[in-house]
Amino acid sequence: MAQRKNKGWQIRERLAQLAAEYMAQTGSQDFQLAKNKALNQFGAIDSYDLPSNREIQQALIDYQHIFRADTQPEQLKKLRQTALEAMQFFDRYNPRLVGAVLHGTADVNSAIYLHLFAETSEEVAVFLMDNHIPYDEEQKRFHIKGDEYQYMPAFGFLADDVPVHLVVFTPQGLHHAPLSSVDGKPMQRADIKAVQALVS
Repeated sequence: MAQRKNKGWQIRERLAQLAAEYMAQTGSQDFQLAKNKALNQFGAIDSYDLPSNREIQQALIDYQHIFRADTQPEQLKKLRQTALEAMQFFDRYNPRLVGAVLHGTADVNSAIYLHLFAETSEEVAVFLMDNHIPYDEEQKRFHIKGDEYQYMPAFGFLADDVPVHLVVFTPQGLHHAPLSSVDGKPMQRADIKAVQALVS
């Protein structure tokens, strides 16, 4: 029994490593997709052997420490600086930085994710057009509570060749962050002052 349990943990650990490697190489923040890719590479197993999102995030940190220790910190700093500049540009929409760039797991393949707050997404679209910024319209899915999920309007564009994704919430959404896919708690969000502290 102990041997089976030990083997199960070995499988979980290996799947977490494969999922983390996929996320590091693609910049994806989709844990479920990373798990599916790891399963395809490893082979079908029982669902109880799947690693948690928290385990994958830790494996991603370990991967970066082992394979990208010479480059990841500098790349993270550049991404945070670009994020800060974008937040200052979108200051009127109370921008908040979220995701890998905030948490410190971002690297060369990562994108910047900002939450903006406006009465309508059209406001942000007009602002982008007025400033001659080409963009793609998107939809981002968020876990709100329990079994409730919601799609929010978003815009994607490039800043210094870095993908930036703007997710537009109503002003009320500033005080009600969606739930994190890692631990199920409200997402961490950082305002301009907090991001300035990170890059200083």
